[in-house]
Amino acid sequence: MRIAIVTDAWAPQVNGVVRTLEATRAHLLAAGHDVLVVAPDAFASLPCPTYPEIRLALAGRSAVGRRLAAFAPHAIHIATEGPLGLAARRWCGARALPFTTAYHTQFPDYVSARTGMDPEWVWRYVRWFHAAAEAVLVSTPTIADTLHRHGLPHTRLWGRGVDLDCFTPDGPIDPAIRALPGPVLLYVGRVAVEKNLEAFLSAPAAGSKVVIGDGPALAPLQQRFPAAHFLGRRSGDALAAAYRSADAFVFPSRTDTFGLVMIEAIACGTPVAAFPVPGPVDVLTPATGAIHADMTRAIASALTLDRHPCAHAAQRFTWTASTEQFLAALQPIGSTRLAA
Repeated sequence: MRIAIVTDAWAPQVNGVVRTLEATRAHLLAAGHDVLVVAPDAFASLPCPTYPEIRLALAGRSAVGRRLAAFAPHAIHIATEGPLGLAARRWCGARALPFTTAYHTQFPDYVSARTGMDPEWVWRYVRWFHAAAEAVLVSTPTIADTLHRHGLPHTRLWGRGVDLDCFTPDGPIDPAIRALPGPVLLYVGRVAVEKNLEAFLSAPAAGSKVVIGDGPALAPLQQRFPAAHFLGRRSGDALAAAYRSADAFVFPSRTDTFGLVMIEAIACGTPVAAFPVPGPVDVLTPATGAIHADMTRAIASALTLDRHPCAHAAQRFTWTASTEQFLAALQPIGSTRLAA
């Protein structure tokens, strides 16, 4: 099957959307499918205002359409609502071609956090963008309910996975992290305003606070919280060692749709502290995390949890199952003629 994926989020960006798409593409290729990814790296681009790590492609409907037509896909998936996603949506719409979309991020909340704009204004765009899709892929039932309430009932579940060969409770630790005064509290992810890191860094919890990741809020947070340890980006075995070295993983975001880092943490045996919001309420169980409206209390509860049930619970999150859900949701184009 020839599958085209159009996305405004792609390497070298490091975030959950990119990692999900990369893992899905790898599993599709391993299963014998042919995959085209139309991403910003194929076009001239500009940095996104307030978030220069994200590149906005300078490509319209014709430029994106030529690539899709040349590939002649059997199915088209539009992963993001940015310039490339918009161009692909318009190209498909002009030809009455079916396509699926995905709601990866709480886009209205992100825009509101960065600009102060009323989220309902952004929801108008989100409703329009996804309304034409055959199905909107969502990571959890809670996000499906959110879209239903905002006038998008045609959702399909597309769960997430974790690399269970890399993220395991058995393996080396990071000696520098483990040597910090305990308990060691860890955050992994983008260092950006929408991640609500202040709720973690300002919580009056004993021990050491460690932040792994990079982003536009890094410098301000380093200045405001000099006692915290900001270690930059890590991946693969080095990241797994960091998870194993922590006593608890703290997930302060209120705007994520899932939170891949949570299942990486529990796969390494590290319990999670989080707010009672979409993502944590879908992913965590009483054995793997503590959810509370007070972050300090959530951290204290997480520190009492046994590490062994965490790693066992993570076994249900596989990229194979996730990719099968993605494939099942695709809408075949059939014999419709593809013309640029």
